[in-house]
Amino acid sequence: MRQHTVKYFSIALAGIEAVSADSDIAFGRHTHDQFGIGYMDTGGQKSLSGRGIVESFPGDIITVNPGEVHDGRPLDGPRSWRMLYFDTELISRCFADISEGKFCCGEFSFPVLTDDRLAAHFNRFYSSVIRGDRGGAGLAADESMLTMISALAQIPALPVKAPLAGILSARERIDDEPAGSVTLSELATIAGISQYQFLRAFAQHSGMTPHAYLLQRRLSLVRQLIAGGMALADAALNAGFADQSHMTRLFVRSYGYTPGHYARQVSKTFT
Repeated sequence: MRQHTVKYFSIALAGIEAVSADSDIAFGRHTHDQFGIGYMDTGGQKSLSGRGIVESFPGDIITVNPGEVHDGRPLDGPRSWRMLYFDTELISRCFADISEGKFCCGEFSFPVLTDDRLAAHFNRFYSSVIRGDRGGAGLAADESMLTMISALAQIPALPVKAPLAGILSARERIDDEPAGSVTLSELATIAGISQYQFLRAFAQHSGMTPHAYLLQRRLSLVRQLIAGGMALADAALNAGFADQSHMTRLFVRSYGYTPGHYARQVSKTFT
């Protein structure tokens, strides 16, 4: 029996489409009008690309350029993958931002790429798109999108030229309201530079990306709220986390113990 399931997701972000597929059929030669970035979840596939015949396996990033003739056939049984398709105007804006206006068009250089860091960025961005997150998760998605496009298009990284005062002002914006939503565009505007330059400059000055810094500020706020006697679930929501489980995962990853353990120890201190 043939296996073939393709799901198209209706999402709120303009210029982006999301698809997931699980199939053992072979796709004939075809093209897309959009840029595509995908991730192989299971199985294997052989396909024609602008760089010749390529093979992809679980964990690989796969790409397609607008108008690029490609196909796809399974190597051994069904394979599953997820794709994000981007309108050319959106990718062109990213090219311009990353290159400080030097490149307004281009193409993805790698039809298949094995890179754990980029895979993590893809999964973060895909999940954010499907959920429609535009708060702190939106900041993470913005970071991931620019990082992926820069790497896949091999746009030369320009020297970081960012006034420290601008970076500090953007960081103060996070410090002043860590539970609120903020975008990479907003922070870059405060700093007075492009989004990609801000992303690199912030990491250079702070030792972490803007989103990672935001999460640390939220965890600090959570600790204050818990120490003040607030229930864990309420502390998570008031600090800007999606839910208590999300807060707990990050709390343990950063401190090595659970928020519940922290709450119990804090209560002993003040009793």
